[in-house]
Amino acid sequence: MSKEWQLYAQHILDVIEKIARIRQRGDITEDDILYDAALRNLQTLSEATQRLPDSKKARYPDIPWHQISGFRNILAHEYLGNIDPFTVSGVIDQHLEPLGRAVREMLAGDDGCR
Repeated sequence: MSKEWQLYAQHILDVIEKIARIRQRGDITEDDILYDAALRNLQTLSEATQRLPDSKKARYPDIPWHQISGFRNILAHEYLGNIDPFTVSGVIDQHLEPLGRAVREMLAGDDGCR
């Protein structure tokens, strides 16, 4: 890898925090500006997960790594309004906390693989 994976891991954590702040400002299913901000951050988060080492991701089989990566393609290419804001909100509610926990463990070296 050309860059250290830790930079991407930290970016993921930063984005998760940004999305939490976006959600504090209002409901992304009702505010298109907040929704667009959340989508953009999810896109960069999805791209960053692709830069984490497979050996580390393998330690977290409950994280849907492949689907996260695929979600980036949906976000990048379905820009004509075909993305459901309720689905995006559900992704945020269900998956960001466990992803953040896994990435923090990776960075702390608690995943058993350095």
